[in-house]
Amino acid sequence: MRSCVHNKMWGSRAFLAGWLLLLLVQLLCLEAVPISIDKTKVKEPEKKPEEPPASVDTGLHYDRYLREVIDFLEKDQHFREKLHNTDMEDIKQGKLAKELDFVSHHVRTKLDELKRQEVNRLRTLIKAKQDLEGGNDIAVDHQALLKQFEYLNHMNPHTFEVEDLDRLIRSATKDLENYDKERHEEFKRYEMMKEHDRREHLKTLDDDERKKEEEHYEEMKKKHADHPKVNHPGSQNQLKEVWEEADGLDPEDFDPKTFFNLHDTNGDGFFDEQELEALFTKELEKIYDPTNEEDDMVEMEEERLRMREHVMNEVDSNKDRLVSLDEFLVATKKKEFLEPDSWETLEQNQAYTDDEMREFEEHLAQQEQDLNQKAFDLQKQRDELERQQEQLNAQKMELQQAVEHMERLKSQKVDPPPEVLGNAVPEIPAVDSQLHEAQQQGHDSAPQGHHPVPEGHDPAPQGHDPAPQGHDSAPQAPQDIPQEHHGQENQNQAQQGLPQTHDNIPPGHQEVVQSQNQLP
Repeated sequence: MRSCVHNKMWGSRAFLAGWLLLLLVQLLCLEAVPISIDKTKVKEPEKKPEEPPASVDTGLHYDRYLREVIDFLEKDQHFREKLHNTDMEDIKQGKLAKELDFVSHHVRTKLDELKRQEVNRLRTLIKAKQDLEGGNDIAVDHQALLKQFEYLNHMNPHTFEVEDLDRLIRSATKDLENYDKERHEEFKRYEMMKEHDRREHLKTLDDDERKKEEEHYEEMKKKHADHPKVNHPGSQNQLKEVWEEADGLDPEDFDPKTFFNLHDTNGDGFFDEQELEALFTKELEKIYDPTNEEDDMVEMEEERLRMREHVMNEVDSNKDRLVSLDEFLVATKKKEFLEPDSWETLEQNQAYTDDEMREFEEHLAQQEQDLNQKAFDLQKQRDELERQQEQLNAQKMELQQAVEHMERLKSQKVDPPPEVLGNAVPEIPAVDSQLHEAQQQGHDSAPQGHHPVPEGHDPAPQGHDPAPQGHDSAPQAPQDIPQEHHGQENQNQAQQGLPQTHDNIPPGHQEVVQSQNQLP
């Protein structure tokens, strides 16, 4: 927690105080051992403004809120004194949170504002998550969902109270303690997945290729293990190597107090986790080279974490995740510091056991089976949707054809064919031929010696008497037969819807009848 407090002392007053403290550190270093003045005056002041951003220290999702709260609390003189005089155990038990009642009104007002901003941020995150999950139409119970964020009192979203500070301290302490454990578990999964992929790749090779691949793998392992001796982290030999190679100083002049002050880069009087990890860079460079095929940079970061945890466990006596100057000086007097055991690197300590690897692969196989089943179900749903789509397309086509057929029928009723529009009587050659045959039959049935009378002549020539009365069997006049036949033909034509002939209509009336037939 102290690291969180001191790492964020921005502004002119904070920078001036830090700079004055740094000058005091330099004077102490000069009294302890003759160090180059150029080194302390040039390098140390330049490092102060370049301290890393706050977000890199904790990795917590509420890191910004945590740091802003601590920054404003430290602006209150009473709380700042209590913070520096309270050990980590009292902080965990909530004793420091009770000091919030004695903080100035201005600081409390600012803390209220910070809490409202954090609550609004969480509500925005909840809404964004809901939108991604497709629940735009579902009412959101923010109060219920805020329960998952234990570092603030969601029942009071407006003011920052003692309970809020107590929740924040407890949550941050617990989360930071679990942070390293989660990182180790993540690295273990990474290593097992890498081994699983290697085994799966071997299954795709033939015997010769598999043998070559195995030989190459063993060769890379040997090459990676062939490196200079790694010093025990936090030992005298390891720190002297940093003193000589990184600081450019004579190893015979090594002084623990001076070393601490040189590498307390922010000048707060503590080694935080990042400052400790920076001390192991030289050791890690002996093992890992980013240009080498056999060296994995993910493994390098895990090795750095292992070294830092080891030093914290050995030196951090009050377990506040910080190493004070007193704790550091006490550690330098222990036998482990002067005569340490050899350090076993990652290649000597496999990250997982055989049982863990077997369970991991079984879990992957189950995941693959579940994914295949989901893929199969999705494919069935897709096929069913495509079948339904085809049915819909067929129904759509049938409907379209029915509409087009109705449109054609409608257009035929509204717009008759062109010959009907012209009111022209169609020629009927068959009717004319029938009339001609009927006339010919009438002529053939007339008595011998009688011939048809030409048009315009009397039916009987002068000097010939008509047939005597009383002779019923006398044949009819030839002209009667065509007239009767014409009447029958006209009746048949009328029944068939054909235009009638008008040969039996007296002259002068044919034009009238013809004009009537031409009407629509």
